[in-house]
Amino acid sequence: MTEENDLKDGSGAQPGNRRPDERARRRARPQRVFDTSVPSPCIAVCQVDPASNLCIGCRRHVDEIREWPIMTAEQKLAVLAALPGRR
Repeated sequence: MTEENDLKDGSGAQPGNRRPDERARRRARPQRVFDTSVPSPCIAVCQVDPASNLCIGCRRHVDEIREWPIMTAEQKLAVLAALPGRR
């Protein structure tokens, strides 16, 4: 098999080609499981108050908005419990 054929069939058999190793390493990494049991409080009024860094619509801090997808259910519930005091 020639180098040209190695490229076409995707085998990566060329010396020095690290792509298959990198792919295998990425696939072996544990995948994050996102908790979707607690719905986001977003109401699609997404404007951040520069003085407080809170969203005018949902009253979450910009860091809470950014981290929402990777928070645990307990963390999300804690944020939701704090929202009424931010009004």
